[in-house]
Order: sequence, then C-alpha cells, then structure tokens
Amino acid sequence: MTDKKIWLVTGAGRGMGTDIARAALDAGHAVVATGRNPDRVAAALGAHEDLLAVALDVTDPTSVQSAVDAAVHRFGRVDVLVNNAGNFYAGFFEEITPEDFRAQIDTNLFGPLNVTRAVLPVMRAQRSGVVVTMSSSAGLIGQEFTSAYAASKFALEGWMESLSPEVAPFGIRTMVVEPGFFRTDLLTPESTSYAEPSIEDYAQRTRQTVTAWKSMNGQQGGDPAKLAEALVQLAGSQEPPVRWVAGADAVAGVEQKATDLLAQVDAHRELSSSLARDDATANA
Repeated sequence: MTDKKIWLVTGAGRGMGTDIARAALDAGHAVVATGRNPDRVAAALGAHEDLLAVALDVTDPTSVQSAVDAAVHRFGRVDVLVNNAGNFYAGFFEEITPEDFRAQIDTNLFGPLNVTRAVLPVMRAQRSGVVVTMSSSAGLIGQEFTSAYAASKFALEGWMESLSPEVAPFGIRTMVVEPGFFRTDLLTPESTSYAEPSIEDYAQRTRQTVTAWKSMNGQQGGDPAKLAEALVQLAGSQEPPVRWVAGADAVAGVEQKATDLLAQVDAHRELSSSLARDDATANA
C-alpha cells in the first residue's frame, strides 16, 4: 500500500483495535478510529493530523451510519474497514442465559454486519476496498466453555467466506484474521463476562477454567503490535489472503483441525458416497 489509504477501525479505544489503528497511522495512512467513547479512543491513540475519533456502537445501525458518514465527510472515502469490536461471554452452554447468548451474537456477528453494510456502498462506488474482520481460532475450533463465542465467530467465518465472491467483481477484497492467544484485553473483566454458576455438575470445571483463564490474562505469548503491523502489510497487498491464521498456537490448532476433518471424512467415506438415488445410478 504505497499511497495513503483511509482506514476505519472499530473498537479502537483499547486492545487490538488501538494497535491496529496505531500501526496504520505509523504506516502513513489516515485512520477513522471508532468506539463507544470517542474521547477514550483519542486518548489511547494521541493527537495526529490523520486521525479522526468517532463514536460508534456496532449494535446500533444509526450510530454506525453516522460514523461512516463522518469518515466520508472528513476523508472522502473508506479504503480499509477493520471489524475489530467484540466481546466474550464465557461459560458452559447450559449456564449461559439465552439473553447473554443472544447479546454475544448481536455484538460479534451482527455488529460487523451492521458496519460492513454501511461501508460497502462507499467501496462499491470507489470500485475498491478491503474488508477485514477479526475472527479467532475459535472461529474454526470449538472447545468447552466457549459455545457462545465460538458460535459468533463460526458465523463470522461463513458470512465472510460467502461475502468474498459477492463483492470481488467490484474490486473489493475480504480478509478474515484468526488470532490465537495474544496479549490483548480480551480476558480482562471489561471484555469477558462469565456465566453465573448454577449447575453443580459443571461447578468444579467452571472454577478450574475461570482460574486458568484469569491467570493467563497478561501472560499470552502473542504480541498484538506485531500482529497489527503484519495486518497493515497484508491488507495493503495486491491479493490479501482470504484467511490469515495469526500466531504459532493458532497455526498448530488449525492444522490439527484440518487433519481431524479429513480423518472424519475418511472414516465413513464409503457410506457417505453410497447415498445416491438408485434411479440416478440406473440412468447414468
């Protein structure tokens, strides 16, 4: 990306969003950095002539449209959208309330849908753009205690994979980022909510999991600043990857998932391949 581009980053007031916005500014781009509290966003990033801090609640379509309008009014275009805002409702499925499960989907899935829906008309008019969505290794690999979060991220993966060929004819590219464990704010009380324990059968595992995750906070091996710099580089390439697995732990996990999927296909290949209608065989 040799020319200055206009980036719009959601959830830029802290964590990975701040690192991504800062990396884009450092690379010479202009950034519309958004968050529920624009003062916090501006304080996190500091003063910069190419920075516009804007209020944006990804769950509110009116707020989203106002932020996109502000971006276009200030800079005239949006070249790179980074759907980064999100949160984490953790717990065993039976103990996550329906309201909390729905809230997880609302933020992590419908939030990016809202923002992308508002940005795509701008990119189509330009006949160019890159839509980047922050997923997770949990978007490909489910595990206990993450049913709501994984459901939201699995859905993101399917949406982005389907969106990619829809917008490609307009010069718009898409990229899903699948990080492993990075030293971000995700496991802090501000980003993670734990289901209220209510079922004795899960009690011991809940205590063990919550203790382990809280001890992991601030100790994750991934460097979010390095991820942000790499993301800026990839988003500026001629052909951004449709998927980018970020972090050695994520690479190992995705490789194992791919191996497991192929093994599951092979385990019942003969049965799976014997399900054609008999009349189709006769007419062949």
